[in-house]
Amino acid sequence: MNWLFWALFAIILIFALTALTGAPYVPSKTSELRLAFKNLYKLSPKDLLVDLGSGDGVVLKVASDCGARSFGVEINPFLVLLTKIRFARDKKVQIRCGNLFKIDFPAETTVVYVFGDDRDIKGMTSAIQKQANKLGRDLFVVSHGFQIPVLKPVKKYRAYFLYKIKS
Repeated sequence: MNWLFWALFAIILIFALTALTGAPYVPSKTSELRLAFKNLYKLSPKDLLVDLGSGDGVVLKVASDCGARSFGVEINPFLVLLTKIRFARDKKVQIRCGNLFKIDFPAETTVVYVFGDDRDIKGMTSAIQKQANKLGRDLFVVSHGFQIPVLKPVKKYRAYFLYKIKS
């Protein structure tokens, strides 16, 4: 029984520490995501979506269901493990444990999904801009809940905003 206490303690500690270093874990609703992508950016098999702070992989799943490939970056190792188990058979979904500010996007990236609070959205935008420059192409960004203060949205749907970051 002692191991159960320590296991739960470790999981709670991991979630608390990741909440301090980034946006807290907030599960996304699949139905809302499907509508957002339908109305803002229609994912296709030509797309590779990068999800910065991919949590339990709901955005990765929606992207895969739309035919797109997806690449998640998550700092919480428990959520990375959960996502790896969940999508072990889906070859279109990849996940990496890491800091979203320090990871390189795959060369085929076309769209980036972010859920960041006011504290992090500027840094996320700067990181995406660096990646767009490095890749030599414009990237679309879907932001849930938070506007990017230095950019004008291309489109808006409910709490979702679509931006285009030029390389």
